[in-house]
Amino acid sequence: MEKENRLIYAKKQGAIATILLNRPDKRNALNLEMWVTLSRLLEELAADEQTKVVVIRGADETAFAAGADISEFLSNRSSAKKAKEYNDLSMEAVDRLHRFPKPTIALIRKYAVGGGLDVALSCDFRFSAEDGIFAITPAKLGIVYNLTSTKRLVDLVGPSKAKEILYTARSLDAQEAYRIGLIDRIYGSTELADKTYEFATLIAERSQVSVRGTKQMVQAILSGHTEENEEIAELVLQSFDSDDYMEGVRAFLEKRKPQFR
Repeated sequence: MEKENRLIYAKKQGAIATILLNRPDKRNALNLEMWVTLSRLLEELAADEQTKVVVIRGADETAFAAGADISEFLSNRSSAKKAKEYNDLSMEAVDRLHRFPKPTIALIRKYAVGGGLDVALSCDFRFSAEDGIFAITPAKLGIVYNLTSTKRLVDLVGPSKAKEILYTARSLDAQEAYRIGLIDRIYGSTELADKTYEFATLIAERSQVSVRGTKQMVQAILSGHTEENEEIAELVLQSFDSDDYMEGVRAFLEKRKPQFR
């Protein structure tokens, strides 16, 4: 895993890995190096058999991520060609997170704005402190928000609220974000981390055959699948050949807690 003096790094504790955004002087604004590193870390954690759940958070309480680093735009997005190169790399990281095969949780303190909120929206869950601030601001920059990120927003809050967020570029506090479904839970600042990792631990204790199969199933539904195809049907049937299935049944019959491996 990465060293803690990096702008973004990962650390592991048991079955839970944490990706930390570590640029507090810029409220963890994501620069090109961070996008590229995020993509690589996700690739490594996807292949790591020990890791069952990934939490993404700021390294301290300064912010989750206050968007993409706009100070880089004049150099890295100074033309349509350069913008495409930048967008391809940042979107690769976000798409890799969205398609990540294991459960992901965004632990949010203060700012989750623009590209930072896009990272959070690509996670399975978003848990926020009471001081969470949320916005997507292309309307302040003359940029058209991309299709895949817009779809993720629409999937969570519906078309009208998505339009409002994007048309106005205004900030939402944690309570409003929770009411419209942008985030899943709100906790006090002192309990947020404990509650997040408690939830991550619960998921890690469950059958990963079931958990990862469910994630794949939900993503298929969100992609427009309304009927089982051969791949989805096989996903269900293969679970009956898994060690987890046998352990789950035995544990139920023996009236004990299952020990999934």
